[in-house]
Amino acid sequence: MTSLIYVSGYYLNLMMHLTPRIETISQKLLIGMRRRMSLAKNEIPLLWKSFMPRRNEVQNKKNPFLYSIEVYDDLSYFKHFNPSLEFDKWAAVEVSTEDEIPSDMEIFIIPHGSYAIFLFKGSEQEVFSFYAAIFNEWLPSTNYELDNRPHFACMGEQYKKGDPNSEEEIYIPIKLGI
Repeated sequence: MTSLIYVSGYYLNLMMHLTPRIETISQKLLIGMRRRMSLAKNEIPLLWKSFMPRRNEVQNKKNPFLYSIEVYDDLSYFKHFNPSLEFDKWAAVEVSTEDEIPSDMEIFIIPHGSYAIFLFKGSEQEVFSFYAAIFNEWLPSTNYELDNRPHFACMGEQYKKGDPNSEEEIYIPIKLGI
């Protein structure tokens, strides 16, 4: 039986792990595609539909993982939720060198920094409530605050699109609060 709680207008599956591990990661070099979008003008499926058939054109991959990255203009994006605010969304893979960049793809660097890393297990429909719980419940209860660096999800072997048992790691950039 699944236990659900109501958080910030969403039902949250208690099986999701809201206790992250805190890690400082090294810089990551990625190659991928990006689109400017908003939640109201969601083009995530189009981005992945463009990237996935061409991902094997990328040489020197460090691992088989896929990276879904959000780059916000600044932290004001999180002050007052507005689904029309735009951000850059990336679909990418990590590489060891930037020697060969396929056409219509770009280099992206995730800088060194501290992250709260959450294990998300569930369907795509549940991920928005999971993020809401991170930002509305977990983060305010800690000594951390958001840092102005990329947010990303790492999708490895346990990621299975559309499967309710799918797993991915969600990386939220943090720093100690004042």
